[in-house]
Amino acid sequence: MTLIKSISGIRGTIGGATNDNLTPIDAVKFAAAYGTWLKEYSGKEKLNVVIGRDARLSGEMIQNLVVSTLVGLGIDVVDLGLSTTPTVEVAVPLEKADGGIILTASHNPKQWNALKLLNEKGEFLNAVEGAKILELAENESFDFAQVDDLGTITKNDSYIDIHIDEVLNLPLVDKEVTRKGGFKVVVDGVNSTGGIAIPKLLEELGVEVIKLYCDPTGHFPHNPEPLKEHLGDICDLVVKEKADFGIVVDPDVDRLAFISNEGEMFGEEYTLVACADYVLGKTKGDTVSNLSSSRALRDVTQKHGCNYEAAAVGEVNVVTKMKANNAIIGGEGNGGIIYPESHYGRDALVGTALFLMLMSERGGTVAELRASYPSYFMSKKKIQLTPELDVDGLLETMHKKYAHEDVSTIDGVKIDFAENWVHLRKSNTEPIIRIYTEAKSQIEADDLADRIISEIKEIAGLS
Repeated sequence: MTLIKSISGIRGTIGGATNDNLTPIDAVKFAAAYGTWLKEYSGKEKLNVVIGRDARLSGEMIQNLVVSTLVGLGIDVVDLGLSTTPTVEVAVPLEKADGGIILTASHNPKQWNALKLLNEKGEFLNAVEGAKILELAENESFDFAQVDDLGTITKNDSYIDIHIDEVLNLPLVDKEVTRKGGFKVVVDGVNSTGGIAIPKLLEELGVEVIKLYCDPTGHFPHNPEPLKEHLGDICDLVVKEKADFGIVVDPDVDRLAFISNEGEMFGEEYTLVACADYVLGKTKGDTVSNLSSSRALRDVTQKHGCNYEAAAVGEVNVVTKMKANNAIIGGEGNGGIIYPESHYGRDALVGTALFLMLMSERGGTVAELRASYPSYFMSKKKIQLTPELDVDGLLETMHKKYAHEDVSTIDGVKIDFAENWVHLRKSNTEPIIRIYTEAKSQIEADDLADRIISEIKEIAGLS
């Protein structure tokens, strides 16, 4: 069992001993730390926080604990109940709230849950803010409200519909256009809140929806991470139903993957590529993804005569770079679409609408669309190192070895070669170096990863 405390929140497995798992005591302690920080950060006497959760089995229990803790601190709560991560992000500014908490472990299996923390803009906290909350939780420096000053709870289950309306009102989304497409789409909602939100949105866009695992029971029918090896059922159903494509989301609906009309993965990396292709065809501007995302976004961005830049891995880093560059679209290669015209957060509802607009206007099949983009293949491996080894020193040596190439050191070491790239990152919690590569064939990507691994092992004296 595991409890992971990080600047972006706290996540862990349900059950077991305190401080080693996400027990009720740990949930209360971390919620109290967030509420205490929010009171200090805002300087306000009365605060309002939005809370929502995915459908996982422990969600209601964790939500009751978190909501009651905030009320005990004198903070008013807007309880969205079953929701999605982007829906909570949208709700925070609409409610003029001081912050928000999303109760979800994202793509992790059912035994996991987590508290994801937002600021008053509905955006994830930065490293300094997250570190302060960890410090407060460690010291248990809490001052709860007197009985006359307790917070209140307001339930509002309308925000998924409000979120859908916000998507439909985007300038580049036109439901009259998508309705003419006559699309038939299979949706895998992994029995979480995507099974509520995505079909509702598609029906508003005039799409015939075939639901697969869209009952929000929290009993995930397969590993909830939207990867090829977990998605055999929807791939088969798309072909059987002669659907135009399939849509897969993770439990909190911030990651989006498509299945082609041929029952093949469109590729999570290409979700952002396709959405950016549509947006850049309408509005020129910069794009941003993280260093471990596909080069295909750069290629498509340049095709439209625009500029691409990479950020350090992590949604908050991508958002920071997007704001600095005034980027019009960005995200991460895991199927996360960030479209500032809506909000600065990964949003599968926004991505779905943009993709439908692209397909409506371009015509053809999803398989043909995928074939029209530059084809890249990735390899993701890691090296287990002994604790006494200097990982930073190893990465610096690799940097010097390839200093004649195009090298970035904003997040580990990324080496851009003419035809491929490799990204080396160290784990913050264990002596591991992660090696991501991309090339124009799977064999080439794997060979590049194996070569770099051999070089690192030789330097470390492990070969």
